[in-house]
Amino acid sequence: MRIIRSIRALQNWRRKHENQKIGFVPTMGALHEGHFSLIRQARKHCSMVVVSIFVNPLQFGPAEDLSRYPRTVKIDQQWCRDSGVDLLFWPSSEEFYPKVFQTSVKVNRLSQRWEGEARPTHFEGVTTVVTKLLCLVHPNRSYFGQKDYQQLLIIKQMVQDLNIDTKIVRCPTIRESDGLALSSRNRFLLESQRRKAVSLSTALKQGVQAIKQGATNARIIQSSMQKILRKISGVKIEYLAVCDAKTLEPLTSVKGEVVLLGAIQIGNIRLIDNLLVKRPS
Repeated sequence: MRIIRSIRALQNWRRKHENQKIGFVPTMGALHEGHFSLIRQARKHCSMVVVSIFVNPLQFGPAEDLSRYPRTVKIDQQWCRDSGVDLLFWPSSEEFYPKVFQTSVKVNRLSQRWEGEARPTHFEGVTTVVTKLLCLVHPNRSYFGQKDYQQLLIIKQMVQDLNIDTKIVRCPTIRESDGLALSSRNRFLLESQRRKAVSLSTALKQGVQAIKQGATNARIIQSSMQKILRKISGVKIEYLAVCDAKTLEPLTSVKGEVVLLGAIQIGNIRLIDNLLVKRPS
């Protein structure tokens, strides 16, 4: 595995491999099984796999602690090597965003609700960094997890709008045995908080079950999910929503494919999750 830290070296590497089918997995490091599932998918369909590790300062708001985000670069490097990654791009913030940098990329409607409302500058930071990475790597296929569903839709829209020549591949959320979605932030949970954290996926499963049993009133479905979380002390609900799976607009009545979105806070740790479900015909 080759490790590259400069943009110029990455550009030179890409030119030398212009005839290869490149699969790309962008990350912020602190890798876990969810990331490796993306790498395995890329390995399966592409001749070369590129992974980036970059803790992107633009997607952290003023009240969010950038310095607290977990950094496990040496472990991540070894795991990438063991997973058959061909190239690891690991730039510094100064390399990626020089002092003269002044460009941003924003997707409007899809970023207004849910995570966009809770973290107003977050998605602009995501779309800016991903645009720059896609322009540098020129991947044939780019792999993103369903766990960050709103982010996935926003990136798909951005790629479509800007005519970026890559296929965005959605990969399923990887979960622990009790249903908790894997996240780099899970490592911050105390044992008592960890037991409460699974309640989010439990609540979303309740919504899925209600829809599969024929429920169509979104308010009733939402209420059934809220009841589960309200029983758990120390869990603050930020949102639980029944949305159109393509537009993320909240629904009053379930039809077609919908996404159930949820965000909770336990102490100072924020967790998000989602499940897709199609109303039975």
